[in-house]
Amino acid sequence: MPEIMYVGGCLCGAVRYQIGSDVSKLCFCHCTSCRRATGAPMVPWGTCARDALRVTRGRLSEYRSSAQVWRGFCARCGTSLTYRHEARAAEIDITLASLDDPTLLAPQMHVWVKDRLRWTTIGDQLPRHEEGVPGD
Repeated sequence: MPEIMYVGGCLCGAVRYQIGSDVSKLCFCHCTSCRRATGAPMVPWGTCARDALRVTRGRLSEYRSSAQVWRGFCARCGTSLTYRHEARAAEIDITLASLDDPTLLAPQMHVWVKDRLRWTTIGDQLPRHEEGVPGD
């Protein structure tokens, strides 16, 4: 059976990555922190095992955005690529839109809906959670 492989990278191509595992917790995040980190009204994320993510070109730069959170990005073009929380040390989140084929993994829920910008409309029937991913 072929190994699962997702590939992606930043806008300028300086950082490339591959994920050799399943990706779970597929979501749109509406939290204030994600919005500020990306400049977008919501961010589509997926979670994989941290050891399944391999940077194949360049170097992932990281910024500590809060006491327990590190956000990964390309230092050259600024593309937001990863999110990792110390409470989930074995996992890392990847921006789904940075995949070469972002249609392969679609968000399955909305999280942090209580922080949603009031000028955005959620027009799908996906589950909505006022705070984070249930069970996290």
